[in-house]
Amino acid sequence: MKADEMKALLEETGALLNGHFLLTSGRHSGSYVEKFRLLEIPWATEKVGRSLAEAFEDFDIQVVVGPMTGGILLAHETAKVLKTKSIFTERVNGKMEFRRGFEIKPNERVLIVEDIVTTGGSVWEVIEAVKEQGGEIVGVGLMVDRTGKADFEVPTKALLTMDIASYEADECPLCKAGEGFTERGSRNIKGK
Repeated sequence: MKADEMKALLEETGALLNGHFLLTSGRHSGSYVEKFRLLEIPWATEKVGRSLAEAFEDFDIQVVVGPMTGGILLAHETAKVLKTKSIFTERVNGKMEFRRGFEIKPNERVLIVEDIVTTGGSVWEVIEAVKEQGGEIVGVGLMVDRTGKADFEVPTKALLTMDIASYEADECPLCKAGEGFTERGSRNIKGK
């Protein structure tokens, strides 16, 4: 899938939003990608998973890993196309880890997939969890890279790169203008 097709899919599913958002990273932004508007539509999720799989089809992937929650759906759809298994990490006491009996064999070739990357923190946590089990990370696939420069020290491919400005709270022009938050995201932030 080309970047313009990914953007069109986000627009078609109502996933691109404007307002004043507190991101999971703690940063503020005037734009937000509400991934679950896309991920709630099975054909759209399948299309994204297929595109991620095609980007890594020559990497001999043995397992696809995604962080909870959106990464689970993308890992499943990607693994389905690659005809391999799909597992996920969960945050337990502030740390991303494998539960539910999921394991990675030593030297197993792993593709990590994630929906939206702003700081990359969740992906780095998944990388650590995979390394703890002895897996070999061969790539990272992203639905959307908000940083414009995601680099996880392995081949990293984003279906769409968007250089969306984000700010620390004390530097946020939307806060300075007195704009309240738009409620969105995993932290379910309510307006000021």
